[in-house]
Amino acid sequence: MTADERRRQLSDYLAQRGYADLSLLVKELGVSESTIRRDLSQLEEEGVVRRTHGGAVFVSDRVNALNYAVREQSAVAEKQAIGRAAAELVEDGETVLLDGGTTTYHVARALVGRSLQVVTNSLPIANLLSSSPNVELIFVGGYIYPRPGVALGPITRQALASLQFSKVFMGAAGITEEGLYNANVLMVEAQHQMINSADEVIVVADRSKFGRRSLAKLGTWEHVDRLVSDAGLDAHWRTVVEAAGVELILAAAADEEPALRLANGRSGG
Repeated sequence: MTADERRRQLSDYLAQRGYADLSLLVKELGVSESTIRRDLSQLEEEGVVRRTHGGAVFVSDRVNALNYAVREQSAVAEKQAIGRAAAELVEDGETVLLDGGTTTYHVARALVGRSLQVVTNSLPIANLLSSSPNVELIFVGGYIYPRPGVALGPITRQALASLQFSKVFMGAAGITEEGLYNANVLMVEAQHQMINSADEVIVVADRSKFGRRSLAKLGTWEHVDRLVSDAGLDAHWRTVVEAAGVELILAAAADEEPALRLANGRSGG
């Protein structure tokens, strides 16, 4: 494997995960730590990653690279559209919480340059917004779960409990008629506290998440005020969301019509 091929593999690996520590990168690529350090230095110069103490965060703006932890390339356009539509729900000067995840990352991208107070437990989102001069950024610390690069655990929950937000934007690994699910128990515990600390809960999820369950139940529909999905969501799931009294917003692609609101839903949590 040439150096260029190795760096491309390293870039792709970080793009899928958002964050990884050095020991994980050494194991994944099968090379020495010094080689990984040199490759990360080169990728940092190219604007692909930002090195952190003991690891690296993926920061490239290239469309194919924004897919950290995304399994299907076809969902990128949908996530971008969802991010833009969700950002339109935010007023300047608000205090909002952005949960970790690729879809909430696109919400963060759409908020760059806005005058806001943003709280997040996501390293990739914090890294993205740290250079936005109008954003007052608060990072919620705790145990860093390496694959998505988010802070979790009791320290995270305690910090979230001490704060209050006008809106929280969060993702889900699965959505059914019974409610929402996520793939990690620690994530769900943090999300429960996010829900308790927010005036309004907004779920952002593309259509691939519907009809799927995951390891831990995040909550029932009564915990959700709005749901932003893509315009490809089928009629059955549109009906399920509307029947639950949740405002449904369907985000169109950039060259299509504006986002469509299909239900009034509940107001303010």
